Amino acid sequence: MQIGIDVGATKIESVVLEDNGSEHHRSRTSCPKEYDQIVKTVKEINDNLEKTFNKTLPIGVCHPGIHSPQTGLVKNAPNCYWLEKKPFQQDLRKLLNKEVFCENDANCFALSESIDGAGKNYKVVYGIILGSGVGGGLVIDKKIVSGPNGVAGEWGHNQLPFIAATKEGLVSKVYRDCEVESFISGLSLAKRFNMKFKKNLKTNEIFELYRKKNLEATKLIDEFKVNLAMSLSAIINILDPDAFVFGGGVSNEIDFLNEIHSYVSEYVTGREYEGIFLKPKYGDASGVRGAARLGRTSAL
Repeated sequence: MQIGIDVGATKIESVVLEDNGSEHHRSRTSCPKEYDQIVKTVKEINDNLEKTFNKTLPIGVCHPGIHSPQTGLVKNAPNCYWLEKKPFQQDLRKLLNKEVFCENDANCFALSESIDGAGKNYKVVYGIILGSGVGGGLVIDKKIVSGPNGVAGEWGHNQLPFIAATKEGLVSKVYRDCEVESFISGLSLAKRFNMKFKKNLKTNEIFELYRKKNLEATKLIDEFKVNLAMSLSAIINILDPDAFVFGGGVSNEIDFLNEIHSYVSEYVTGREYEGIFLKPKYGDASGVRGAARLGRTSAL
């Protein structure tokens, strides 16, 4: 039995998993916007759960950003800037007085789906997060691959492929403007729709118009499909995953994964791709379930 905690921009979710994956507890609370309060809240959740189950429990915590192997500090967490440059794992270990496993939220999503989710029958599973931002996690043989710098899987910060950038008329010399995330994330889709058509809509509203065959929304989403496919092909040409599992709010709006798969085949080396595109079994709950799995290193 393990505790999993998902620290997000707006909420902190917790779960207790049995070894067989069944849930004994699930709850969520608002996430404080102050670092010390976040650490305190995680401790309170841990203490209450250990009291409820009358035992010391292994705990894993997932969160935006990554812990730098060099400094031990969280880096690349713009949506949770209060964690940035903080020794989050170290502080939790001190306060809880036990081992605490911390990991990037996209990695935990991929881990969960590879162990007993949609990707459980596949060796190389790549978790794709398409939400307000873009992230990813790589799992091979049901183990997270994070790399010596902790950035493995962070495809959203790659530069947009040249052909896609040319089609978009990209002229910016700011690296951030040229990243994949700046073209296929939820925030970027809403921003680009407003730039192109002078209409300030939320991403889900754009997809709703697309499903109603609105011409402006169709044009934007058709461009999104090509940009996504080109960006995915770069992952395939390097890693050739058996399966992609798509999570996040934008992924929830996508009902054309087969179409994306066809586009991808046009851009990969050899013009063939036999891997599979999947929706997650546990949806938005996969991150916290993956966090709980972090405490089961002997089982991975």
